[in-house]
Amino acid sequence: MSVRYVVIGAGAVGGTIGGRLAGAGQEVVLVARGAHHAALRDHGLRLRVPEGELTYRLPVVDGPDALGALRADDVLLLAVKTQDSLDALRAWGPAPVAGGGTAAERLPLVCAQNGVESQRLALRHFRRVLGVCVWLPSTYVEPGVVSAAGSPLTGILHLGRHPHGTGETARRIAADLEKAHFEAPVVPDVARWQYAKLLANLGNALEALCGPVADERAAAFFGRVRAEGAAVLDAAGIAYASAEEQRAVRGDKVTLVPLDGVPRGGGSSWQSLVRGTGTIEADYLNGEIVLLGRLHGVPAPLNELLRRLADSYARERRAAGSLPLDDLLALEREAVARA
Repeated sequence: MSVRYVVIGAGAVGGTIGGRLAGAGQEVVLVARGAHHAALRDHGLRLRVPEGELTYRLPVVDGPDALGALRADDVLLLAVKTQDSLDALRAWGPAPVAGGGTAAERLPLVCAQNGVESQRLALRHFRRVLGVCVWLPSTYVEPGVVSAAGSPLTGILHLGRHPHGTGETARRIAADLEKAHFEAPVVPDVARWQYAKLLANLGNALEALCGPVADERAAAFFGRVRAEGAAVLDAAGIAYASAEEQRAVRGDKVTLVPLDGVPRGGGSSWQSLVRGTGTIEADYLNGEIVLLGRLHGVPAPLNELLRRLADSYARERRAAGSLPLDDLLALEREAVARA
């Protein structure tokens, strides 16, 4: 059966996946808002990748009402930031599907997002939820334009049913992704890969606050943040893929290539501060470690510090990279002393 992908959140990750799927011959609908929606509608999706800039003229809507009844063969791919997930789930869950029923009752929802919270939220609304461990370096450049510098693969997307399992739907989606410049292993324990990625993403707030982690002191600070996160996961009994296992799977399959017209930038949290969105993912990255630490009696002062700072910088629309590292390290000493 032919599948149509409805990409809810056609930003860096969603736009890249949607564009690559469209380039492989899949039917794709993009969901976006504001200036990005207008640019996609008027000029198409411009995807900057190592082979050049590719333009895809795809249907674009700003919500389920604009799309009309969904089809029984649709796959909903959720790629908004986690802080926007609940609004998206509430909007799309009740959407009608041709032949009867709603999206929440009948359609698979694929959570292609950082962290682990969105798929837990999704299970409150959708019967069929799949998780993805998103290893996909990508950037929202400007309205209508996204970039992905990975080569020879654009990204690696482990996927599986949430909370566990595989199934025909996961295998079918993986086959489509494999035709579209991705490697897409179908695994019965996708959460194990997502928690490993979560540990890496604990540095997103550091990068957003202080800039790229190039300074040895910044790298050492991130090492302490990550070690704190690993201690919390261990105390909670949560399994995660080891660094060695991740390196063995990824190898040099996703090597970043400099792209013309794409400024060197940072990850998703950095991009949130640059764009002045007013929100940031730290509540669901560092905040996940804080939550688990409190549940299992393990202090997580460094992750709590990063969560709090990132949230305030986003809310106050402060500039990305504007916190001096010396100031952060001074705050670290205070946080550890209080813990």
